[in-house]
Amino acid sequence: SLFCKYGVMMTHRNVLATLSAVMTIVPELGKKDIYMAYLPLAHILELAAETLMAAVGASIGYGSALTLTDTSSKIKKGTLGDASALRPTLMTAVPAILDRVRDGVRKKVDAKGGVAKKLFDIGYSRRLAAINGSWLGAWGVEKLLWDRLVFTKVRAILGGNIRFVLSGGAPLSGDTQRFINICLGAPIGQGYGLTETCAGGTFSEYDDTSVGRVGAPLPCSYIKLIDWAEGGYLTTDSPMPRGEIVIGGPNVTKGYFKNEAKTSEVYKDDERGLRWFYSGDIGRFHPDGCLEIIDRKKDIVKLQHGEYVSLGKVEAALAMSPYVENIMIHADPFHSYCVALVVAAQNELERWALQQGLAYTDFADLCQKQEAVVEVLESLTKAAKQARLEKFETPAKVKLIPDPWTPESGLVTAALKLKREVIRKTFEDDLAQLYA
Repeated sequence: SLFCKYGVMMTHRNVLATLSAVMTIVPELGKKDIYMAYLPLAHILELAAETLMAAVGASIGYGSALTLTDTSSKIKKGTLGDASALRPTLMTAVPAILDRVRDGVRKKVDAKGGVAKKLFDIGYSRRLAAINGSWLGAWGVEKLLWDRLVFTKVRAILGGNIRFVLSGGAPLSGDTQRFINICLGAPIGQGYGLTETCAGGTFSEYDDTSVGRVGAPLPCSYIKLIDWAEGGYLTTDSPMPRGEIVIGGPNVTKGYFKNEAKTSEVYKDDERGLRWFYSGDIGRFHPDGCLEIIDRKKDIVKLQHGEYVSLGKVEAALAMSPYVENIMIHADPFHSYCVALVVAAQNELERWALQQGLAYTDFADLCQKQEAVVEVLESLTKAAKQARLEKFETPAKVKLIPDPWTPESGLVTAALKLKREVIRKTFEDDLAQLYA
């Protein structure tokens, strides 16, 4: 996976197993489709998606995450972003990108205010009620009315023709999933897989509107859960079995390049010759056979008094704060509380400072202001309460970071996942100060 430093050896058989399985899930893939390619090919999700497009004869347009929309940071004002120029029908996305789309739309709506904001809020709440299953929500003619009045303009952000979005690489929040469902009018297929399984694992059905799940096993994959007693996850748990996710099948790769020790640690062949990969991810199976990712073994830290903190779970909850561009939770086993490094959302924090009449020289200076730190910490605490986090999971102290974490900085992967060890080393002094 992208968290490890090992090259994964894939075979043609592995690739074909995943592609043939995905073709059974997404309907009517073919020459009429246009795919927006902007993730790096070093990412297994993008590699699998582009190979699939070539297999079905679809067109592929190339862009980048920094030039994706008309308002992207590297697009000159008044010119078209990649999606507006290409008008794709299909795209893949990692949750960080979809979160940015959601936040960008909300900021635009809030900035307009007045009647436009009120119409958006009403239309969104009516469609949300419908998607959640209420017959009192906006269906039929009313749905078409809201689409015409409000959401057509939002859909133009990604070209207006998107019919399916595949999200992978990390868990997608329910809030973002619903937002994309409503505003883009397109279903989101959530998948789960790793580089070691050639992206194969699970995939949600095209018409599955449930949130927080990654679907049932693909036709190319077998999935089982095994007990992780140390973390308290057992296959005998009620109401749903929980445990470490183990994936088997023809999509499971040969192993790590020139690293037999690591390969033998996480790859196993059973008595039938079926190859299995031990993912290190924790999941649970719902009664209908769909998988939900709930934790990761490497992301769980035991605090001084014995409480377990799931770093990824806490980060996903706190990312809902409007002041958060990115966040990393750090838990020191020798202390009873956790702390956070927060890459501050510049527009939101500067807007707050203007409202408060707080003077500062530049954004880096604003991030040093105690008033700004207190405001962000209060916002994180509010987000933690909404997500029903325990007190020990809520950061007691934060450090605001003015500079974004990008793949170029080396602090996040190509899929925008945190490189925890690199971040810890980079901000070692700041983390020590938070625990001082």
